[in-house]
Amino acid sequence: MKRYVNIFRTKRSDHGTEGILSVGNFSCFTLELPWKDNQPNISCIPEGTYPVSIRISPKYNKVYHVSNVEGRKHILIHSGNLAGNVSKGLKTHVQGCILLGKYRGILVNQKAVLYSRPTVSAFMLFLDFEPFELIIHEAF
Repeated sequence: MKRYVNIFRTKRSDHGTEGILSVGNFSCFTLELPWKDNQPNISCIPEGTYPVSIRISPKYNKVYHVSNVEGRKHILIHSGNLAGNVSKGLKTHVQGCILLGKYRGILVNQKAVLYSRPTVSAFMLFLDFEPFELIIHEAF
């Protein structure tokens, strides 16, 4: 049986693209880079449906990898706090990936997701490390 995970993007700013991830009775906050026309390393990915499966990453070990994103590679769902527009002097922990957190907050005067590592671990355990379809919705 195919599983579906939804991300409902709720707000965009130079601090990043905020959203809510939902699957079954699991939910958390997401943070991605601002929209920059799907440019590698500086933009969130487009709205759409993508297959996701486990990969081994040199940096993050076992991690979910988002596939079939046109013009993009190595889109991961991993831990981190910030996804700001670096061209405007903000900090980021991603190059197009999706961050998860239990809380929203502020770090170094930027919007952030917090309690990220435990949230990513809980998400992976909730899905039993099984593949799924990610559906990204623009909700703003």
